Amino acid sequence: MNTDFFNELRDKYLQTDFGKGVFLAGVAIGTLANAQLRDSKENKIEDTPLFKQINFGKMTLKELKRQIARIPDLTKAYRINYSEMIESLAGEAGKLMLNSGSKELGVDGNFAFTVAFMNSKEYFWGKIFKKREE
Repeated sequence: MNTDFFNELRDKYLQTDFGKGVFLAGVAIGTLANAQLRDSKENKIEDTPLFKQINFGKMTLKELKRQIARIPDLTKAYRINYSEMIESLAGEAGKLMLNSGSKELGVDGNFAFTVAFMNSKEYFWGKIFKKREE
């Protein structure tokens, strides 16, 4: 797992452990929602069950924690081949959030989560779990 891309980002919120945790949670949950597409009749992420359960822009920390806690069951239910990667990313997100002691997401957290969710494919496959060239 590679999180060096945080060094390139200038947002002060994403330089905190809590901000990094929220962002990684968005990537993990977005990747899981994209995996649900294969079982969806339509090919729109907004039609996935997970997408419909997220209160974008108004998510509380409690709601985010609930979504993260469901990841192991959802990866099992959808038989995702790369479930260990999603689960390890969610675990890292949770660890960063727990160590920070923050109490609420606020506007910055909701923004970071949404951006990460919408760009989850790029971050998950292109930056976090990208194969390193020798």
